[in-house]
Amino acid sequence: MCRSIKTLFNFEPPATEEEIRAASLQFVRKLSGFNKPSQVNEAAFTKAVDDITAAARVLMASLSTTAQPRDRAVEAEKARERSRLRFSRG
Repeated sequence: MCRSIKTLFNFEPPATEEEIRAASLQFVRKLSGFNKPSQVNEAAFTKAVDDITAAARVLMASLSTTAQPRDRAVEAEKARERSRLRFSRG
């Protein structure tokens, strides 16, 4: 799966519309193999992004959990640490 698609559910504050759309765009890019579609494919590409954004919004609104919401700053720090360990030369 595309590494730039991030988990959006159960965060405080909740995912923004821009974050949902960005994840949808990355998903469509991965599936289609296009970073930017040709003019001939642009309408289909944009419709796919719109449809997946709507589906993601519905999915996140439908999910429930008893877990405490995750803190974005804490999760970002964990990701930085994983990256540091993965790419360190030591």
